[in-house]
Amino acid sequence: MYQQEYERWLAAELEDKDLKPELLSIQGIDAEIQDRFAVELEFGTAGLRGVLGAGTNRMNIYMVRKATQGLANYLNKQGGKKSVAISYDSRIKSDVFAREAARVLAGNGVKAYLYKELMPVPALSFATRHLHCDAGIMVTASHNPAKYNGYKAYGPDGCQMTSEAADAVYAEMQATDIFAGIRLADFDAALEQGGIEYIGQDTIEALYENIKAQSVRPGLCKTAGLKLVYSPLNGSGLVPVTRVLGDIGITDITIVPEQQYPDGNFPTCPYPNPEIREALALGLALAEKSGADLMLATDPDADRVGIAVRCKDGSYQLLSGNEVGVLLLDYICKGRTENGTMPKAPVCVKSIVSTPLADVVAAHYGVECRNVLTGFKWIGDQIAGLEAAGEVERFIFGFEESYGYLAGSYVRDKDAVVGSMLICEMAAYYRSIGSSIKEELERIYAEYGRYLNKVNSYEFPGLSGMETMAGIMTKLRENPPAEFAGYKVVTVADYKARTKTDVATGKTEPIELPAANVLIYTLAGGASVVVRPSGTEPKFKTYFTTLGKDLAEAEAQQKALAAAVEPLLK
Repeated sequence: MYQQEYERWLAAELEDKDLKPELLSIQGIDAEIQDRFAVELEFGTAGLRGVLGAGTNRMNIYMVRKATQGLANYLNKQGGKKSVAISYDSRIKSDVFAREAARVLAGNGVKAYLYKELMPVPALSFATRHLHCDAGIMVTASHNPAKYNGYKAYGPDGCQMTSEAADAVYAEMQATDIFAGIRLADFDAALEQGGIEYIGQDTIEALYENIKAQSVRPGLCKTAGLKLVYSPLNGSGLVPVTRVLGDIGITDITIVPEQQYPDGNFPTCPYPNPEIREALALGLALAEKSGADLMLATDPDADRVGIAVRCKDGSYQLLSGNEVGVLLLDYICKGRTENGTMPKAPVCVKSIVSTPLADVVAAHYGVECRNVLTGFKWIGDQIAGLEAAGEVERFIFGFEESYGYLAGSYVRDKDAVVGSMLICEMAAYYRSIGSSIKEELERIYAEYGRYLNKVNSYEFPGLSGMETMAGIMTKLRENPPAEFAGYKVVTVADYKARTKTDVATGKTEPIELPAANVLIYTLAGGASVVVRPSGTEPKFKTYFTTLGKDLAEAEAQQKALAAAVEPLLK
């Protein structure tokens, strides 16, 4: 079957001239043909994501058109006039894919609102809501290596699409022929006739105003004298981040020159992820040279931000997403309490794999901390629930350990622009009172305990990778570990079965969250181990939380646990 599909592509008049040489180069090589054509990229809650190239298992204009045709069919079956907002980042062919998506929508009578230039995830979530669209499309593969691209689909609430909607779109896709089943408008004609419309500067300005409204201490940064090094990692963050920071008074910003402008090849690092030191190496070197107070970097679609802070000895320390999340939560709670802007019954939201230190800090300030499944759409879902109840002002902050933060309800996805603003404001405030982010982090640890959170990833490439991961999860459920590195398992929370089991008594209690393929083991002494396969990539993620009298003790326990878990993931 895959050979027939390959032959069909080979015989077709392909508009994308890059694809024909690739198809010819694999002629007669069964493994290569199978890899590209045996399966089709699946449309899920994260949309599509894959390696650029020819075939149904690759990202190309034909798969983008097919996905968009599926989306258009789904929307049109709901009746009424429909519209979709579209944004894209700096990845290879992101602008091309965005235009092709707009053409398909226009060809199906669905109005496409398209950003004229690359803009980040929060800008897409905002435009979807602000323009009252029925869906949104963000062309990005987030922090994946340069050879990848992707297509995230959003619902009318600005959250990533629900499972039910994604399943319906996928069903429409499967019923669509990749060549003959696409209704396609001419881009320029559709632009002239109003089927495609560029998103105006008024929408962009409204986004910036909403971001700046999340300031905890307005006006502080104008006199703080903060010195910053910033890297957009060749992505979409340059314009929005520097604009917002400039507006609040942070003007001493040195941009990492090699990573300043959009470049989908990401030539300075293996992949543009602000979680890894290699991506921040140039920024760190520039910070050390200039003596900056703070260095920060946003990923290509500018929904996540990583930071390094200056220590007293002049060195720089990278902070984890959990540490920044807790620091921001503490800063927001303390500042809003002091300023009298804390709402009644305030709520913060975090993912179940993020640090329990946030629960402790929230409790200290009388803030309800809600734990949700991994994926920022679940945080967005909590905001939507508060909004439906007329209580959206109760939401003060949400975060995930993977460097995603949000304050405010103007978008329903993580936002590196507001994250950057609040991190800089926090740094400026602590500088103004003779402290620093590093010193405040140590204060938090001294007050609440030395928590340590580490994440390890294990890749399972190839067509069999997902099957291997599924087998490992089945094995863990059928033969549950009794201990890790000598630490007895006290409870097992299986989010797929939606039950939490007390190992000693065998008693179970329900988990009041949607089903997810996650296992959480709570150990004697308070440590925990989380195991989950990634929803977007063929990799396992393991999360370790340890609590020691000091960092050395917490690290030693984490290393022992990691060594005990690794053999189980084979």
